[in-house]
Amino acid sequence: MAEQFTREQIAQAATIHELPPVTITNPPVDRTFGLPTGLYAATVGLFLAYIAVMGVGFAHPEMAIPVVIFALFVIAGFGVPAIWTRLNPQTQSKALTWARFRQEGIMTAYGRTTGRDATVQVLILPVLIFLWGVITVTIAALV
Repeated sequence: MAEQFTREQIAQAATIHELPPVTITNPPVDRTFGLPTGLYAATVGLFLAYIAVMGVGFAHPEMAIPVVIFALFVIAGFGVPAIWTRLNPQTQSKALTWARFRQEGIMTAYGRTTGRDATVQVLILPVLIFLWGVITVTIAALV
């Protein structure tokens, strides 16, 4: 059976050690995600192109405000991380150049990936979304 101890009994049996001094250091953090800036620009461009295709294809005065809001969300969704990479001026991390990205590739959770494969992985969804928008507008125009 369990026995209940009072604070005084615990204090008599306990050995109390002083805590070591704590020093807080901020190690440098790489916030560039290891990808070239061109991939981010291409992704933003494809998402904005999708919004433009849908806005032009389904043009109506009542759609102007939602299209602008969607565009602002895309710009903010990529703009905030772009600002985030520049928050710590002490960090020397820079985005990879295209040449270095093609030569070295990028390390992922599943191992090293070549630059070509990483580019396909990053751009496949934005390209498919853009093509979906073009197909949707084409179907709507033909029906």
